[in-house]
Amino acid sequence: MTAAVSIRDLANAIRVLSIDAVEAAKSGHPGMPMGMADAAAVLFGRHLKFDSSEPGWPDRDRFVLSNGHGSMLLYSLLHLTGYEDMTIEQVRNFRQWGSKTPGHPEYGHTAGVETTTGPLGQGIASAVGMAIAERRLSTEFGAALVDHRTYVFCGDGCLMEGVGQEAASLAGHLQLGKLIVLYDDNSITIDGSTAIAFSEDVLARFDAYGWHTQRVDGHDPDAIDAAISQAKAEGSRPSLIALKTIIGYGSPSRAGTSSVHGAPLGASEAAATKAVYGWTADTFEIPAPILKTWREVGAKGAKARKDWQARLEAAGADVRSEFERRTAGSLPARYEEAVNAAKAKLLDKPQSVATRKASQIALEALTELLPEMIGGSADLTHSNLTRVPAVDSDFTAAASGRYVSYGVREFAMAAAMNGMAAHGGVIPYGGTFLVFSDYCRNAIRVAALMGVRSIFVMTHDSIGLGEDGPTHQPVEHLASLRAMPNLHVFRPADTIETLECWDLAITSKNTPSVLALSRQNVPQLRAQRDGINRCARGAYVLREASSERAVTIIATGTEVALAIQAADELEARNVPAAVVSMPSWDLFEQQPKDYRSSVLGNAPRIAVEALSKFGWTRYVDSEDDVIGMSGFGASAPAETLYEQFGITRDAIVTRALARIRGKQ
Repeated sequence: MTAAVSIRDLANAIRVLSIDAVEAAKSGHPGMPMGMADAAAVLFGRHLKFDSSEPGWPDRDRFVLSNGHGSMLLYSLLHLTGYEDMTIEQVRNFRQWGSKTPGHPEYGHTAGVETTTGPLGQGIASAVGMAIAERRLSTEFGAALVDHRTYVFCGDGCLMEGVGQEAASLAGHLQLGKLIVLYDDNSITIDGSTAIAFSEDVLARFDAYGWHTQRVDGHDPDAIDAAISQAKAEGSRPSLIALKTIIGYGSPSRAGTSSVHGAPLGASEAAATKAVYGWTADTFEIPAPILKTWREVGAKGAKARKDWQARLEAAGADVRSEFERRTAGSLPARYEEAVNAAKAKLLDKPQSVATRKASQIALEALTELLPEMIGGSADLTHSNLTRVPAVDSDFTAAASGRYVSYGVREFAMAAAMNGMAAHGGVIPYGGTFLVFSDYCRNAIRVAALMGVRSIFVMTHDSIGLGEDGPTHQPVEHLASLRAMPNLHVFRPADTIETLECWDLAITSKNTPSVLALSRQNVPQLRAQRDGINRCARGAYVLREASSERAVTIIATGTEVALAIQAADELEARNVPAAVVSMPSWDLFEQQPKDYRSSVLGNAPRIAVEALSKFGWTRYVDSEDDVIGMSGFGASAPAETLYEQFGITRDAIVTRALARIRGKQ
């Protein structure tokens, strides 16, 4: 800082821009930016490694605003430091249609936003994933190319949320020393004082997690500076710095109260607050000396970036090419060839295995080719079958291998995977049971909203898991996931479809995927050597009727083999029956109308899936035409369950004949 411009001046610029934007929008959250502006000015002004002219520089420090409701703090910083697309007009248009300044930060929408935040706790969990990705890439490419930190601002809510606790526990266990969290300890929630619901000693909790902890005055720039420096020097442990702050700092009548959390100050209170700051500039105006100093902050990282670029150039053609491929998210030139070779191997020697085992077979080929794939499981590795030779190295406190044991932390796993994907350079996949997708769901939604390549491996996908019973048998889960925009939901039928679905998940750079996989064995149904990924169209005619269709049977996953059996029986009765495999509803809906019509046909249709019937009336006339589940499952062997719940060859045949005869 210059003698004429102090760190407090820089902080006040953040405060007034936040106040002005919230006032203009007539909605928003001014309290947090006002309270954390001093910490932001210190972090960006003295510590954060970034270059505002190159927001995507791979070795920049990451900054995650986990308490995303305070988005104007981040937008103010982006404008002040000179991010090209964060003009003052964008700040003026806070929360307006088409602006770069939505109510909560959105990844991919605004340069400088590292991850979508808003659902509290997920920001810190995503930051854990970023720290994992940084350490793994540094191990692969060396500290000369990968050596950066991940900083997080979070509030009380992030630390109350279960996902925040899961993530903090994992980070401490893995000793992610380049993760530094600045905690906005302002003692206020929406409902009032935190004392009504939150009374534990947060630092003691983080000490128990294995973190380095400090507590300082959040409005003392020198104390904040020293604390960040100490956290950076710590090295082996993640750090939590509790900043005792005043929400709505400077507001004469609302500072320190819940009323400043999520509403504009109002014109008179805004004016009175600016008077406290000694701020005399007009609305949305930053005095030239302060703006100049902030722009210098935004440009000071240019030298570090250029030095890094020189190191990349000197690293050698092979290293440079691989690093650039990885950070761009591109696949190797041999990728398609490797997938075709893996498919040919399956066709040469067909296998009747569970689709979770088929997934493992696919992973054996794909992870060998793609060093960017980082696997893991939420304590279900031997059930999910997510560990294969190429990733058979543990990511621990001591080593940065390719397999993360997330423990029983499904939500944190999913959110950390999103952080890894957003960081770049890696493709994360992680496993749990499909029934526990509910624990992951909001992180899956954020992945879909961000458009990142997180791959969720969900095994034990129906009542077919058997004796564990209805607590572990998914019923409604696939219908719920299918309702989510920008999410590929795959339920493959055999080894070939499973490989094809993995191929689609990996090549879908801007869409996350869920693979729903079976516990029980299924026959390999596909034998064509045509080099076509049939799952890419979402659904296809697996077996056409012997003559003009009398009925079309649509099925997914393990029930496709059952549909084939039913079609065989119908054909034996001189009833021409086609079988359609539909591994992905969302991809099928993207196909041209003519293709969809040709697959579905004009004959009566029956759907078969050992899950909820909900949603199938998109393709059949009524739920009476769905052979599926109308309630929860039960504890019994899979064969018994299918029989008792009427998901059988004979049930399909009976319903098909009834439809053909015109009985509803």
